Amino acid sequence: MKKELIEKAYEIAKERYAALGIDTEAAMDKLQKIQLSLHCWQADDVRGFENPDGELTGGIQATGNYPGRARTIEELQADILKATSLIPGKHRLSLHASYADFRSTGVADRDELEPKHFETWMQWAEENGMKLDFNSTSFSHPKSGSLSLANPDPEIRKFWVEHTKRCRAIAEEMGRRQGDPAILNIWVHDGSKDMTVNRLKYRALLKESLDEIFETKYENMKDCIEAKLFGIGAESYTVGSYDFYLGYGAKNGKIVTLDTGHFHLTESIADKVSSLLLFTPEIMLHVSRPIRWDSDHVVIMNDDTLDLAKEIVRCDALDRVHIGLDYFDASINRIGAYVIGSRATQKCLLQALLEPLATLREYEAADKGFERLALLEESKNLPWNAVWDMFCLRNGVPVGESFIADIEQYEAEVTSKRV
Repeated sequence: MKKELIEKAYEIAKERYAALGIDTEAAMDKLQKIQLSLHCWQADDVRGFENPDGELTGGIQATGNYPGRARTIEELQADILKATSLIPGKHRLSLHASYADFRSTGVADRDELEPKHFETWMQWAEENGMKLDFNSTSFSHPKSGSLSLANPDPEIRKFWVEHTKRCRAIAEEMGRRQGDPAILNIWVHDGSKDMTVNRLKYRALLKESLDEIFETKYENMKDCIEAKLFGIGAESYTVGSYDFYLGYGAKNGKIVTLDTGHFHLTESIADKVSSLLLFTPEIMLHVSRPIRWDSDHVVIMNDDTLDLAKEIVRCDALDRVHIGLDYFDASINRIGAYVIGSRATQKCLLQALLEPLATLREYEAADKGFERLALLEESKNLPWNAVWDMFCLRNGVPVGESFIADIEQYEAEVTSKRV
């Protein structure tokens, strides 16, 4: 798209928004400051580098066999950099513990992980102006089974407690090195395929494990605890339910992670934001797109994501809500999946920032329900896309659908040669 056309369309949009009291420049400035935490596991189908040809367990499934999966750390890093070159703004990278680099340190089991096993990642991130977040990895391991932190076997539970403690220490070092806290997300797959008569027992064990894990206090990392409704192989009972983690987070001042794929499809994740903000210090989001289950489809600009973005802005909580992506579609070009999902999330955030909120609230305060509903509807037709195009232009990334050609070229020159 020609620069002149983008600028002309933006000036018209800027004037249209100004008539409603909205500053498009201020909206773009706010969007510029929002850093998404991109998930490293999209480019390699959650394989990691401990045993990249091993079987995924713990209810994790990456469906599809599109060619070009990243097979090495170098390939994964190259794919991530290619994706971020097509996404406006500066963003973070979220690593799972199973992505350790053992090439110069020797292999370590998960209860032996240290910051040195992620030294090359920290160096690479610094070189590329990217900050890191981290995740413990309880799945796809010989000791995973159906229970990890909630396992009645004290030796198995001890293994996973130690693993998670070490993940916190690694996140602390990442945060110290980058001068910004690294977010450590804890999600465990623990549950039961069929009915259990010991719900309380397993949740008591999980609480006990978490209490021990969080004994050490850190200054350069933030703890998040992630709930799930059910998982493949844990359809009847999930130990770490939303109620469990909400209670634990509110009582202990921990960040609760809301994964948009981890709830019943008819639940509104947006509705949970205002409640959590009253009782927990911050919120972590994992933005995904469930279809019938936690299927981790690529995020698109749909009502669910838009409602979530609007609620964050309406709560004036951009400084208290961390936004990460969490999907892994192996049926399409993986770099394309990164770009589509990231840009879709940003588009929703921009629309939220351009909402005529002050006028809407004036209507609501005056009990003008018709006027409020009318403006909400008409707002859908406002030229936010012209502002988005300008945002992309100023960030030096492709405008509109032109990124498709970039990804096709990268596939032809790089990923298609991975055989």
